[in-house]
Amino acid sequence: MIINNDRKKLIAAIVYFAKNTNLCGKTKLFKLLYFLDFEHFKQTGRSVTGLKYYAWKLGPVPTSLCDELDSPEPDFLENIKLEPSITYGGYGALNITPLNEPDMSHFSKREISLIKQLAEQYKDVTATGIVEKTHLPNSPWHRVFKEENKPQNLIPYEYAIDTTKEEHILELAKESKEMKDAYR
Repeated sequence: MIINNDRKKLIAAIVYFAKNTNLCGKTKLFKLLYFLDFEHFKQTGRSVTGLKYYAWKLGPVPTSLCDELDSPEPDFLENIKLEPSITYGGYGALNITPLNEPDMSHFSKREISLIKQLAEQYKDVTATGIVEKTHLPNSPWHRVFKEENKPQNLIPYEYAIDTTKEEHILELAKESKEMKDAYR
């Protein structure tokens, strides 16, 4: 296994979310990472962790991480304890416990700010509540799963950029020009 900066950021983000939110199981963790990556992409044009997310029925899933949770690498197990849990009420539910402090030295100031903001915003939100947030209309997951009807497909990071506002502004400008031209 190659350990790169994305991997270090991923592990640190998982440790941070597990330490700073309540009821942080697998589903909630996946959604927090999704929000982190897609919001950061929206702001900067790049993700934080480098994960790829797919449009599953219950929302975006980073399949490589999902697979790794079944057979974690040593660097993962040095930082996180994974235990099956009935508390979270679902098949394959996991209790994620941090074993160390998160190493935030790999993040930029913007990334740290976003991680802290998400942890605070979703601190007491359940997995069910956070899933609902990923299913909102015009969300990247919604576009792939519902609008394009492509379950299990990759969710493009570019979908984080809301072009509907830009298109609306352009449409208004076009209408304004047409009205001016009509009254000449």
